[in-house]
Amino acid sequence: MSRSRTLPAELDPSARQLVTRLRRLKDHSELTMRQLAVKTGYSAKSWERYLGGTSLPPREAVEALARITGTDPVPLLALHEIATDLRDDRRARPAAQRQNEQREREGEQPASTAPPHPGPPAARTPPGATGPAPGRFPHLAFTAGVAALAVALSAALLLMLRLDDEVGRAAVTASPRATATSPPPSYTCRIARVDGRWSAGINKGRDTEIVYGATGADVAEAQCLLRRAGISPGGIDGMFGPLTLRAVKTFQDRAGLTVDGMLGPRSWKALRG
Repeated sequence: MSRSRTLPAELDPSARQLVTRLRRLKDHSELTMRQLAVKTGYSAKSWERYLGGTSLPPREAVEALARITGTDPVPLLALHEIATDLRDDRRARPAAQRQNEQREREGEQPASTAPPHPGPPAARTPPGATGPAPGRFPHLAFTAGVAALAVALSAALLLMLRLDDEVGRAAVTASPRATATSPPPSYTCRIARVDGRWSAGINKGRDTEIVYGATGADVAEAQCLLRRAGISPGGIDGMFGPLTLRAVKTFQDRAGLTVDGMLGPRSWKALRG
């Protein structure tokens, strides 16, 4: 999703804030639309609509993106709930307005349409003693209810934004000592032939499918085998980043495989061959 693409002007503030944060998570993860679809189960075209602001993503899609990027889903889900309520309110409002207009038209029908009925003349209303127009009060009550709902939702949105800002500031000002207590794991390549296949001795010979953005022993195993094949993936750090992605594509092109940057069964077989 391009950063320069503007969101639709008709988006309400909560939906705009939600889409902006989802875009930021996607950009920071450096995942392509195809990789995002593989990891979340929602198609690439669906994510184009979600991140383009033309369609509100389902709750499950928001949770999936938060999960694969390691983000707390609670603030995102709060924005999603507010945006959903506003969308449903906009959809229900035209139908309610049409009902009120119908009631007003029925109440304002001229008395001449009624059949003549003999009887005593009606009492004349004194000048200035005008009563309320029929059907007017339901319309005013509906308008007041909508206004109260909008005020409540706006207050909830401001509260969520304030809480989220406080959490962000606390994360930025956290002591460096806390992060230094959990250093990243280190991996050592022990290249050997096991049962006629190359192994680095890190992931016990698993051929798990991995894609850009993955981390762990499977990635470190692939990095060792890429280095054995004469292609540098950068460091052996267990992180599937840009250098490892370039090394995988180079190996796939050299081995005559589909160059998609994803390590699946065929790519693992060629690496271990």
